[in-house]
Amino acid sequence: MNNPVFPDDENGEMLRQMAAEGDDLSVPREVDFSVIFPSEETALKFAVVLLKHGQKVSFAECGERDEVFWLVQVHPYMIPSHENISGYEDLLASEADSLSGQTIGWACESPG
Repeated sequence: MNNPVFPDDENGEMLRQMAAEGDDLSVPREVDFSVIFPSEETALKFAVVLLKHGQKVSFAECGERDEVFWLVQVHPYMIPSHENISGYEDLLASEADSLSGQTIGWACESPG
């Protein structure tokens, strides 16, 4: 088994840990990206843009009383490479920025 080299950043660290745990990162799977918004209206606008581009999306209110925010998760099917993860995160961040949204990370399960 080869030892992939990942960039020294958050995504690289997460992928390095997944590979160390035996995850075959060449196998495509659903990756869950999370973006938060200060209002339901802006979160829905963002979700609609994603839906129009054929993306699978989930939406929820989060937080407590004084700190309510809206979470949009998008679930593309992809190979979890550093390039794919970082590129998709950058794309989401650029789209969310105009709506005061902020990407907060990603997660995925090992297919095996």
